[in-house]
Amino acid sequence: MPALFSQTDGMLREHTLELPPYRAPHWLPGGHAQTIYPALMFWRRHLHWRREGWITPDLDAIAADWLDGRVGKPVVVLFHGLEGGSRSHYSASIIERVGRQGWFGVVPHFRTCGNVPNRLPRAYHAGDSAEIDWMLRRVKDMHPEAPVFAVGVSLGGNALLKWLGEQGERALAVLDAAAAVSVPMDLAAAGKVLDQGFNRQVYTREFLRTLRIKTLTGLKLNQNPFIDFERVRRVKTLREFDDLVTAPLHGFHGVDHYWRSASSKPLLAGIAVPTLVINARNDPFIPEGSLPVPDEMPDAVRLLQPDEGGHAGFVSGHPPGRLSWLPDTLMRFFNYHYHLPR
Repeated sequence: MPALFSQTDGMLREHTLELPPYRAPHWLPGGHAQTIYPALMFWRRHLHWRREGWITPDLDAIAADWLDGRVGKPVVVLFHGLEGGSRSHYSASIIERVGRQGWFGVVPHFRTCGNVPNRLPRAYHAGDSAEIDWMLRRVKDMHPEAPVFAVGVSLGGNALLKWLGEQGERALAVLDAAAAVSVPMDLAAAGKVLDQGFNRQVYTREFLRTLRIKTLTGLKLNQNPFIDFERVRRVKTLREFDDLVTAPLHGFHGVDHYWRSASSKPLLAGIAVPTLVINARNDPFIPEGSLPVPDEMPDAVRLLQPDEGGHAGFVSGHPPGRLSWLPDTLMRFFNYHYHLPR
């Protein structure tokens, strides 16, 4: 358990970070139920977002949705998962909790997400740490005196962890702390299980439904020569889609090169920003054997791996349940680092 010692009134005082354990409700058993139920039941939660249009460094356009806080308070930047955004159940529950404390929250949408069509012949991918970089630095420039925290969920978490590992100590100039939730840090392992059985019939089919539409509309308008659009119409697996679209669109030599290059797991050892990594062991998207182990982690990284929770689920309480454990845990972690002596 991480501890920090500070001198106060001539006495040595220890500050320790206690994080609440997660216990799944008995009425919601199994990783699939714990993943699907919150996505179906909680996505309608309404927040009063303020939308900003951002121009990217290469002159594309994205949308950033803000929940404004009190002047001088910290900012929490949330990076969403595959085909997610500010309307995703995890985004709403986390940013709502941020707002209750008077902090600022912002969800910058990856390209093609948030109902903003992309202008350029590119989209977004799990290893796009350059996108994370300019987004975080933009937020820091907007709030130069305030602490900035970041949380990434699923795909967005992998991109955030990759950026943290690549930046090392340089990231400390931008972020005070970070968290990553339900992250597929080994993309090949996650891609394999998502293309099998129930996962393929439910999750992958839904992902491909929207990805296919975006490819056949927005990207086709750009007349991208790298994509065989007729094959895209027939794609059935994430592996096929990433090989046909994601890899060539973003400069990778096929799906294996993309998955290997974009995975954050080999870069975790380089992280210097205090970082909490949360993965449920029954996550249907992520094989338990692909998760990192504490002995492999640098001092800055803390792993939290409850037995249950599903993928970005973590429902608690009596029916119909609450999405409170994850936001409360993240805010406890961020508050701890916000109040550390500087």
